[in-house]
Formats: sequence, C-alpha cells, structure tokens
Amino acid sequence: MAKRSSFFSGLAGSIALTVFHEILRKTVSNAPRMDKLGKQGLTKVLSAVGSDKPSSDNLQKITLGGDLMGNAGYYAMVGIKPGYSLVTGAVLGLAAGIGAVALPEKMGLNESYSNATTKTKVLTVLLYVTGGLVAGAVHRMFENRETTTPKNLKRKSREIVHRLV
Repeated sequence: MAKRSSFFSGLAGSIALTVFHEILRKTVSNAPRMDKLGKQGLTKVLSAVGSDKPSSDNLQKITLGGDLMGNAGYYAMVGIKPGYSLVTGAVLGLAAGIGAVALPEKMGLNESYSNATTKTKVLTVLLYVTGGLVAGAVHRMFENRETTTPKNLKRKSREIVHRLV
C-alpha cells in the first residue's frame, strides 16, 4: 500500500498545483505562467533532438500531461519518511518553488514567467508549496487509514493491554 499511497498522494499534489495555477493565471495580475515556461522548455528539448514542434494545441496537451506526471512523481516522495509527510511535502514544494524561480534563466528559458515581479516569485513558490502540502496531507490520510484498520486496531489494543498488565 505504501507505493500506491505515495503515487496517489503525488498525483493529488500535482493536480492541486495545476488547478491552483490555473486559478491564479486567470484571476491575478503578474501570476506565474508555468504553462508558458513548460511549453518553452518542451519546444527547446524537441528542437535539440531534431523533432518538429507540435501544433499549439498538441504542445499544450503534451506539456500539461508531462507536468502532471512529472509533478506527481516528484510529490510522490512525500512517503519517503513515514509520519512526516506534511513536513516532507512542504520541503519538496519549497525546493521545487525555489527551483522554478531560480533555474529558468540558467536553462535559457524566459525567467519572467516565474519571476517577473516579487509577487510572481512569491506566488510561484506558493504554488509548489501548496502542491507539496496537499500531497503530504493526502499521504497522511492514507497513513492514518492504514493504522486504523480492524486488524491493526486489534493488534494495538493487545499491545496497550499488555503494557497495562
């Protein structure tokens, strides 16, 4: 169950990140444009390997799919330290957010998509921290569910009784 709970936790964090990004993109001035950064990065990689650039619609779909799966895999690491999934999620999100702000220029990408203003930088980091916290919370929910199964409750009850006797 541990691998499955980590996978679903990572997927939940990735979906939360994507939904939060879309809301910000449509409602907040100077919002991060990670969608544009992703498309630019994918175009650069495809060009480097000699592939043709897909149509705009296909580029959007491929980038979105890659972002969802890549972020899900990344956030799935919340299960690496059982019992600390929220802290792990927050740290993973913080690291990803800082990377999203600091790395585009070094990778030859348009840095303004993630750090045009201080507000954009802060929102970029918060996007990824939110994804990490959601992944951590979902993983914690799985952990709590696993420890409260009837079999585990029976075992824990016996342990408590033995300690008291």
